Formats: sequence, C-alpha cells, structure tokens
Amino acid sequence: MTSAVVFGYGDVGIRCLATLLAQGVHVPLVVTHADDPNETLWYGSLARFASERDIPVHLSEDAAGADLAAKVALCAPDFLFSFYYRRMIPGTVLALASRGALNMHGSLLPQFRGRAPVNWVCVMGATETGASLHYMAEKPDAGNLVDQMAVPILPDDTAFDVFRKVCTAAELVLHRVLPRLIAGTAPNLVQDLKAGRYYGARRPQDGEINWAWNARRIHDLVRAVAPPFPAARTVIDGQAARVLRSLPVAIPSPAELAAPGLFAQQGRLFARCGDGSVLRILELELDGKGVAPEALAERLGAASLPLPARVAT
Repeated sequence: MTSAVVFGYGDVGIRCLATLLAQGVHVPLVVTHADDPNETLWYGSLARFASERDIPVHLSEDAAGADLAAKVALCAPDFLFSFYYRRMIPGTVLALASRGALNMHGSLLPQFRGRAPVNWVCVMGATETGASLHYMAEKPDAGNLVDQMAVPILPDDTAFDVFRKVCTAAELVLHRVLPRLIAGTAPNLVQDLKAGRYYGARRPQDGEINWAWNARRIHDLVRAVAPPFPAARTVIDGQAARVLRSLPVAIPSPAELAAPGLFAQQGRLFARCGDGSVLRILELELDGKGVAPEALAERLGAASLPLPARVAT
C-alpha cells in the first residue's frame, strides 16, 4: 500500500487529504498548524478532519524541528505532500519520502509563485489562475511540475471566489494525477521560472486605497482583499473606512470635481478616481460600522468629499 505523510492546513488540506484517502493511500501522519486566535477562521480544520479519521496529528510551526523529522522518519513514507502548509519544509525532511515530496500551489506555475497567490491574481487583474502540483525544491514553488488545472477569474470575482475555484481545482488535479504518481508514470516537467515571478506575503496595510489610481485598479484591490480578508482601507471625512464591494461604471464624474472624491447621483454613491474614471461604492464601513452607501449619498446631496491620493505608481 502506498503511504504518504501530509503537511497541510485549511480547506485545500482537507480536500486533498480526502482525495488521498479515497484512492487508498495510507496516511500515517498529518502535520498542521494550531489555529491563530487573532486570525479570522473562515476555513475548515484539517486537524479535526484527520482526527475524526483516526489519523495521528502533529501541530507544528517549526518544520525543521528534530522531533518532527523523527516522527516522519518513523512513518517511512513513499510520498510527502504539502497542501497549503504555511512553512518551508527543510530538505532533510523532504528527503525522508522515498518517492518524492510534492506541493499543491494555488496558481498556474510558474506564474504567481510565492505567498497569497489568490489575492495577488486579483490585485494584478489576472483573468485565470489554477492549482499546480509540483515537486518541492530548495526554492519555493520552483520544483518540477507534475500537473495543473486552470480556472477562470471573472472581472468581479473576489479573492474568496477565486479561492473556492482553486480549492476545487486542487482536488481535481490530485485526483487525476495520483494514480500515475503511484504507478511512477506521472509527468516531471522543468519549470521555466522566467515565465513568471515570485510574490511576497501581503499585509493588512497593503490594502490601503490610493485614489490616484484608476477605477479598475482600485476595484481589483477591493476584490483582492474583500472579506474574509482584511478589506480595502481608506479615510472618508476623517473616519477610518473599509470599502467592501465596488464596481467600475462608465459614467462621467462631475465637471467641478477635478480631484479624487466621493459624490452622489440618483441616490447612489460613487468615487471619482485619479484619472477621472468612476467607481461605484456598493458596500462600506465607517469606523467599523456598516453604512448604507445610499444613506451616505443622501447625506452628500450635491456636495462631495475628498479622498486621499498619492502620486500614482
């Protein structure tokens, strides 16, 4: 019987572990993270899923620890899989899998290597992404490619919408290629790293809106960090604000509004962006409380409110 140690977390970890079990792979150990009490937990618990199936679970934030290496060595696995495990796994641990160590990454490699790929694809306005299964190497997301599957990104998809598509693609990719991995006939293709780039981790402050940008670029940021992520931030009339949903619209901004600002038309709330393009505000918070855009539009009337802008980059 083929065996595999699984490092993983969240929904992708659950669906991919379920796929291994459904195809008869023996999983003697699951390594995952303890949930962070300061993080919004919008995803499932791999630890719970594994425990319900009587699979031993090891909680670890340090994949380089000697105790963890010893646990993996005792399992003598054929394969080691990483399904959204959040830490780099050292080569000494990867080498314990006699038939290879593989990672499921949430993009179409070699594009969008690195951290937070579902957020970055939205920020960058990409029209497709996917899930890629590849062998792990010294550099992250740089090992040989086994299989991948593309999913479309629609113009108004949020990062959460994209994540759900990628999660399904990850399950389908693993289901499709696993028999060939076990048989030793799966592809093993060198990536052309020059065809993509590496992206770093995102921080909540990266969600600050620069109203000097055009409406499409701001909308891409809004949807990239929309809840359950920290959301796009700005300041409106001296109050901390979060723009939760938006929509670029093809209407002219008021002639008298020459700089970025909020304005109202027909009871709807709009933002004039840096190049004169217009963004409709569909959902908004002020000082942590939801505010109906229509209510703010009524308050504005024929007036406008300035929005913070920096030199566009």
